[in-house]
Amino acid sequence: MQAKKKIRDIVYHVIVFGVGILMIYPLIWMFMSSFKETKTIFQTAGSLIPNPFTLDNYINGLKGFAKVPFLVFFKNSLFISVIATIGTVISSAVVAYGFARFDFKGKKILFAAMLLSMMLPAQVLMIPQYLWYQKLGWVGSYLPLIVPYFFAIQGFFVYLMTNFIDGIPKELDEAAKIDGCSYPQIFGRVILPLITPALVTGGIFSFMWRWDDFLSALLYVNKSIKYPVSLALKLFCDPGSSSDYGAMFAMASLSILPSVIIFIFFQKYLVEGISTSGLKG
Repeated sequence: MQAKKKIRDIVYHVIVFGVGILMIYPLIWMFMSSFKETKTIFQTAGSLIPNPFTLDNYINGLKGFAKVPFLVFFKNSLFISVIATIGTVISSAVVAYGFARFDFKGKKILFAAMLLSMMLPAQVLMIPQYLWYQKLGWVGSYLPLIVPYFFAIQGFFVYLMTNFIDGIPKELDEAAKIDGCSYPQIFGRVILPLITPALVTGGIFSFMWRWDDFLSALLYVNKSIKYPVSLALKLFCDPGSSSDYGAMFAMASLSILPSVIIFIFFQKYLVEGISTSGLKG
């Protein structure tokens, strides 16, 4: 029996490892191709090992376009992602606290509407949102990419945090009330520290989604110097002339580093936030 169990474990881990390699192979191929000469990338697509090995793609990519270094695009993405993430986490936590701890007229309808909004494709709202922002004079700026997220527009995070707060005993709120705490103080001193895993989880997902957001930047940002990384990468690929795929792969490899680093450092909170968000009591 022990031998059979050992064989099953070995087979299981081999299969999981193989599937994992298949899933990340495109990223490995892109990263290794970033060290190949641009003209040889697709000629040697079947080989991962660069021959010859070169760093020219990174040097050329970091030079950017029209005297704008590529690091400027990284700075733009960082600014948008950080500010929008802060807005998302704060607003979602406040709304989740309202749903979890207060009874008010129309609460169930609002909660159901929030859940339905999670199923609504973003493309459905694309045109009316663009017309609205155009009338506000926001097109051409970062405002459409940042301001809406301060109003808890992403139902996923509200739902995540609502479930997390539901798992916190209400006796803690009542004890805080007896000590003289107001509702904002209860939220700040009792609820927020206890939902740290949910806040971190929401922050990680929000940052990654904002960092990778291509469509919104394409719609609302019309000056290349304001481009985030997701939009700037397309400048390497010009259908009307030559395309520098080597530099594009090099900058694309650098662009995934923030998400990888964040995941590595906050992995503990991410797993805890996802695994306990649906538990009660």
